[in-house]
Amino acid sequence: MSAAKIKKGDRVVVLAGRDKGRKGTVLKALPKEDRVVVQGVNLVKRHTRQDRTSEGGIIEKEAPLHVSNVAHEDPKDGKPTRVGFKTLEDGTKVRFAKRSGEIIDK
Repeated sequence: MSAAKIKKGDRVVVLAGRDKGRKGTVLKALPKEDRVVVQGVNLVKRHTRQDRTSEGGIIEKEAPLHVSNVAHEDPKDGKPTRVGFKTLEDGTKVRFAKRSGEIIDK
């Protein structure tokens, strides 16, 4: 699966790992590494040292997931779906959910 099928702001479902079944919004897509960062999913604790701008302590933040472990959430029923591309009458290329045929791009 290419990272171009999943972009920042997309709603996704986690397919594998300790957060399997959780849903969230993509905060960041890392296409070169084939990874995505999903809001509230794959949380890790970072021990940070205090500096001028931020206080130290244990901070929870999202770690990247491999793009193969997430799938688009179908706009109709919220279940995982694969993504296809099609060209509309006006010539614009859009992504659509293969499960329902619903267009993902706004």
